[in-house]
Amino acid sequence: MKRIIIASGNKGKIKEIKEFFRDYEVVAYTDLISPIEIEENGSTFKENAIIKAKAIYEKLPNNIILADDSGISVEALNGEPGIYSARYAGINASDKDNLYKLINELKKRKLKISPAFYTAAIAIATPFGVFTTHGFLRGDVIDEARGKKGFGYDPMFIPKGFNKTLGELDEEIKQKISHRNKALSLAKIIIEILNTKIN
Repeated sequence: MKRIIIASGNKGKIKEIKEFFRDYEVVAYTDLISPIEIEENGSTFKENAIIKAKAIYEKLPNNIILADDSGISVEALNGEPGIYSARYAGINASDKDNLYKLINELKKRKLKISPAFYTAAIAIATPFGVFTTHGFLRGDVIDEARGKKGFGYDPMFIPKGFNKTLGELDEEIKQKISHRNKALSLAKIIIEILNTKIN
């Protein structure tokens, strides 16, 4: 079963996951069925990732379904936006809307910089059950957008040990340190073990 179905319609996430799993056929669930409304009512990234993975697995059983729930948590804002990162500026907010809302929240508090971290939770729904992994990336957020690479909050996030934002860093560097890639590396081990059982 060298196919992974992604429980997401987010083009940025799908692109990153496809690049990571180059030895697999990676497809968005929306390429196979019509988009469905999934209520992400969990209280953690992990819970929301599981909700998404299970919802798509119910529609496409006996497949490997991979769901990601990720976001940014800012120390000065008591962990906001956290699990609400994708809808921080409202239900139908764009990446740019969310980015500038967070920048404005820093400006309101006259903060140029604040410690922050990215979290990625991966859930894998399979015929053998549901498995989860996590990845983290620590650094700082700043009160401006710099660079046009990446997506989401990348243009305002400076990873620890760097002086450029994820929006400015080369893709190769970003992939090496990415919270999502850390979680995907662990997910890949699980998927490879499952494939030996399937085959």
